Amino acid sequence: MRPLTVSPLPTIPQRRAALEARHPQWSPVPLDGLLARAAAEFPERPLVLTDARTLSYAEADAWATRLADGLTALGVRPGDRVGVLMANHLEFVPIKFAIARAGAVAIPFNFLYKADELLYVLRQSRCHALVTMTGFQTQDYLGMLDAIAPGWEAGTSTALPELAHVVQLSTDGRTRDGVPTLADLERLGEQHAAPQREAGDPQGLGDILYTSGTTGAPKGVMVTHDGVLRTAYASAHHRAFEDGRRILFSLPCYHMFGYVEGLLAAMFVGGAIVPRTAFDPADQLAAVERHRASEVLCVPTMTIAIVEHPDRHARDLSSVFALLSGAAPGPVWLWERVRDDLGITEITTGYGMTETGGAMTMTLPEDGFARHAQTVGRPKLAGVAGLPADPSHPICTYATADALSGERLPPGTEGELVSSGPTHMLGFWDKPEETARALRDGWVHSGDLGLVDADGYLRLTGRSKELYKSGGELVMPKEIEELLCTHPGVSQAYAVGVPDERWGEVGCAWVVAEPGASLDPDVLIALCKERLARFKVPKHVLLTSAEALPTTPTGKVQKFRLVQQAAERLAASAEPAR
Repeated sequence: MRPLTVSPLPTIPQRRAALEARHPQWSPVPLDGLLARAAAEFPERPLVLTDARTLSYAEADAWATRLADGLTALGVRPGDRVGVLMANHLEFVPIKFAIARAGAVAIPFNFLYKADELLYVLRQSRCHALVTMTGFQTQDYLGMLDAIAPGWEAGTSTALPELAHVVQLSTDGRTRDGVPTLADLERLGEQHAAPQREAGDPQGLGDILYTSGTTGAPKGVMVTHDGVLRTAYASAHHRAFEDGRRILFSLPCYHMFGYVEGLLAAMFVGGAIVPRTAFDPADQLAAVERHRASEVLCVPTMTIAIVEHPDRHARDLSSVFALLSGAAPGPVWLWERVRDDLGITEITTGYGMTETGGAMTMTLPEDGFARHAQTVGRPKLAGVAGLPADPSHPICTYATADALSGERLPPGTEGELVSSGPTHMLGFWDKPEETARALRDGWVHSGDLGLVDADGYLRLTGRSKELYKSGGELVMPKEIEELLCTHPGVSQAYAVGVPDERWGEVGCAWVVAEPGASLDPDVLIALCKERLARFKVPKHVLLTSAEALPTTPTGKVQKFRLVQQAAERLAASAEPAR
């Protein structure tokens, strides 16, 4: 292991004060303006660190300009939509900023889409140009385009009539004749360099980010340049970034987590990202050591895998002291393991959604473990990027509303969480009815159930779409899950409702055991009978592994798929009624 010599880390208040001094006022810029500003201030510093290459701020800025000129030469015009189908490769960064510099709107697509899903988002977004990998893992993107849009190479597909240009990045050794590569696009930009570009509108549409589509067809969330940059600055301020913070993550950059909490946030302090193309706990630990990462972005399922991996004792983890966890709150025992096994002393948990501009609430790194486990934090302390009318300058305001009527509820009352602020979406692309349901009078209705404590911290109590009725009674899965996780040997638990001839729906809990632990479903059901009202007790407990849980690429467990899998397993086993 390599020795490390570092200066003492400034305190959390000192770090926030230094960030405030560096940014004494909020100056709205388009996305590419942030890169230009950071490149002028930190030209030689690394922006992207991979095992194969380091990309500096100055290199990224110049590369983005060449690619932007290439897009313009291809025929991309301001306002055109440019899709990006790419994993966390180094090239994602200059491509993303190049689209903004060309005045176009970026659509970072989920690179794990199947063919029908890809066809839907390309068609629904009316994508004009697409930058795609040739392949990733088992995905063959050229083959997918052949299947869904014959004629795509020449821009003559009847299935996708607005897709005029495709640019390929060979990630598996293949290319397609007649289709320009990323290097071709760069050369085209050098040949047709724009003498000077007019700066984009910070309040204009910068990204269309598609939701995961866990409850229906994906929706394209429209966010502004200024909105995502305010969110990113608020994260750096709230998480108390030191100068040059290095953030490691495998969460995809097409999602707000990797894009905003990683890439954009790091740029406000001249920091760097260490993007990984897939999650593997051994790789995460090795990358911390190799690239001297100071923070890791995870979701609880990932964090558990890291603290349970034997390599944690064999790697030099002395550089890492911070962890940001999203998707779901984690239990106290997990944060104790993070501290004791990884040496991480600053933990932050967050909550948000694409429609709000990413994570809007976070616990503070100085909060105790109970805060991290029992709440999802308070609105980010955003400093100059926050609400000017509030002395604490939060990034947004949260309240609760009646889930059915939408009427605002008194403070401290449980209901549907609603929020308002300068980072929130403009609406869903080309979906006015869905926009009207989710965005009402400037407030985004989340679909999440919770309450806002007197101190401003949010507590999630469930998801309105995850509630199920058993015997006519509404059941909140979160209560069952929290109880099951108190049992020794239980690592994770997820409760869903499954069809039942007698009761309409009954509870079914999927449980993951800790490594080496043996669990008895009957014992877990007995625990629920002892501690919960009868209608809340799950009828079925099914054991599974962490690897078998159906998740989105950002690590969120897809409960609708757990419902499907439960029905299949129960039908196969023909389990008798208890």
